[in-house]
Amino acid sequence: MKGLRILELSKALSVDSSDLLAVCAILQIKATSRLSVLSFEECKKITDYYENKN
Repeated sequence: MKGLRILELSKALSVDSSDLLAVCAILQIKATSRLSVLSFEECKKITDYYENKN
């Protein structure tokens, strides 16, 4: 497996998948739906974003 789906990562981070898609747009990560697959590097960028936000 190459990474995680948006849906799986949103559950792991306890955020709504639509919020996660918005963060993907901010970080210029190409994700179009809850079923889009993210690489582990992209998942790291997203989790770092949420950690720095809090």
